[in-house]
Amino acid sequence: MRRDTITVSLPDGRPLSLPVVSVGTLIIGAGAAALKCAQALHDLGVRDAAVVVDRLGAGTSNNSGSDKQTYYKIGIFGDEPDSPMDFARTLFQGGMMHGDIAYVEALLSAPAFFDLCRIGVPFPFNRYGAYVGYKTDHDPKQRATSTGPKTSIHMFRRLLHEVRRNETPVFDGHEVVRLLVSDGPEGRRVIGALCLDASESFRETCGLVAFNAENVVMGTGGPGEMYRISVWPPGQIGSHGLALEIGAAGQNLTELQFGLASRGFRWNLSGTYQQVIPDYFSTAADGVSDRRSFLHGYYSAMPEMAEGIFLKGYQWPFHAARLQDRGSSLIDIAVHGEIAEGRRVFVDFTRNPTPSASMKPFRITDLPDEPRRYLERSGAVQETPYERLRHMNPQSIEIFAEHGVDLREPLETAVCAQHCNGGLMGGLWWESNIRHLFPVGELAGTHGVRPGGSALNSGQVGAIRAAQYIANVYRDPPMAVEAFVRQAADQIAAQHAEYTRWLEAGGAGEGSASGAEDGPLEPGRVRREIQERMSREGAFIRSLDGSRKALEEARTLYRRILDRGFACSSPRSLARATEDKMLALTSAAFLQALVSYIERGGGSRGGFMILDEAGSLVFTGRDGGRVRYRAENVDMRGEILEVRWGGQELRVEAVPVRPLPEDESWFETEWSRWRAGLVFREGDA
Repeated sequence: MRRDTITVSLPDGRPLSLPVVSVGTLIIGAGAAALKCAQALHDLGVRDAAVVVDRLGAGTSNNSGSDKQTYYKIGIFGDEPDSPMDFARTLFQGGMMHGDIAYVEALLSAPAFFDLCRIGVPFPFNRYGAYVGYKTDHDPKQRATSTGPKTSIHMFRRLLHEVRRNETPVFDGHEVVRLLVSDGPEGRRVIGALCLDASESFRETCGLVAFNAENVVMGTGGPGEMYRISVWPPGQIGSHGLALEIGAAGQNLTELQFGLASRGFRWNLSGTYQQVIPDYFSTAADGVSDRRSFLHGYYSAMPEMAEGIFLKGYQWPFHAARLQDRGSSLIDIAVHGEIAEGRRVFVDFTRNPTPSASMKPFRITDLPDEPRRYLERSGAVQETPYERLRHMNPQSIEIFAEHGVDLREPLETAVCAQHCNGGLMGGLWWESNIRHLFPVGELAGTHGVRPGGSALNSGQVGAIRAAQYIANVYRDPPMAVEAFVRQAADQIAAQHAEYTRWLEAGGAGEGSASGAEDGPLEPGRVRREIQERMSREGAFIRSLDGSRKALEEARTLYRRILDRGFACSSPRSLARATEDKMLALTSAAFLQALVSYIERGGGSRGGFMILDEAGSLVFTGRDGGRVRYRAENVDMRGEILEVRWGGQELRVEAVPVRPLPEDESWFETEWSRWRAGLVFREGDA
């Protein structure tokens, strides 16, 4: 790694000097996937790498979890047979996933998992040394494991320890605001990134720092800030817009997960939190008055209602297939309905479900077979949900206590945006269509509808694959600083000029609301507008008319940002404004994918339903009300929607999924290809 100072000419002819850091591989983000890539590069002998992150430890990996956060990997205990191809079939059958990517995630699941064990992630094993598994949603085998509520937190902390031990530089307080590119005969490639160093914002440069890099790995997570009702950590942007802006393809942007989570301290209320069968109630907006047990409008008998709550543990994310026959996703619909009316929803772990006047009181012995046997086998037959939770999973109580929340008090909840299965397109080695750019972790859109917990494995596998390719194919040093300046100077100058306009607008007066007809925009209002729109039209209940209207609003907002910019009162607000600009493009891309999907005949699948008065499916809502929605168009599992920003508009293309490979490799042949390095040069064929 080398540091220099470069000078570029601004549009008005003035020179601007700023620091440049030259490094072989720049890793953006410091979550579990990004840190894994840094560690893997070091293990493969690549020492010229650095990490840049806006706030170390503030991302999803170090701030998310559930009752028993799942890590999904190949089955490795007992005599139940499992194989990489069986694992791949499970990933592949949900649709919208390339078969070769599924196979890679299966093959590397065991090495990735055991490496986490090696560095000290405390996955439990039995006296024989077996990492005993359990089944998660959409999982035919016992492949899942967990360290408890903090699986990803443990991963983050141990991987960060490894990165620090390896002395890989970490630039904290550096927010990437632009990816730098060059165009040549082989197409577009990334050549680095432009960051804002928060500690240097007072300078004429506004804190701009250029990174000259041969490769860029992006591991910045999901677009949590795109939703008002979200369980992602506050400030989680995802950086999709940065990549879309330079022409990187997004894929599977229709596919997100939504599930019940706590407000305030954001935490997923899956698994044991539901299996202990707590009481649900809603109140007026003040959180106190007009308390009502709203589930009575959806269930007529206590055993049926209690079983629905229980099954939210196994079947925690909303799933369109679980609406028929009063399935568990009816709970999500009920909670959403209360909040849509301006009410607040709470779970109470000190009380069993409240019976209506026509219901019998709650008794474990009256439950249907599945919840009754589960609770009895677990020894969880105590009087209250809190006591049952303390018996089965005391850590799930402790995690709330660590954040000042006592689960003996009512806990506010909502159906929250929780995870993004879609993201940026990547090939067999996780390289984007923009050469030398590798999206990993949640930013990589490898999955359509997936088994629970598979995202953590996917992030580790993608990071390893990117590191392997970089170490064996893209190991050249960064270009000479002089050459970098020639290719990046105009992009750097354009970014500084944009910031100058924003600051001048901020000095002239207040920015206008995003709904105003003219004048610069105010970043805070822009973000609130995006969040309201996405939580209204891009969450788990969707429609064609609503999505079309939302898309037009999102397009208009992004065009106005490009035309009029923001009003920034100080250089320290530039990062926030840039995030909002990128978030506006991201939301437009997600909505464009959704509209295209519905217009192509797409129906309800995975984490969302499509309302349609002509729909073939009906579910019975509150007090017997009937709601029509589309059935899934199963044929569309065989295609992936790719979205690209062309500089003026978003384009969508339906790409057929690649099938599962027929891997009949012969050792002697593959050994020869390995020695010649050919395995790295085959592309995705």
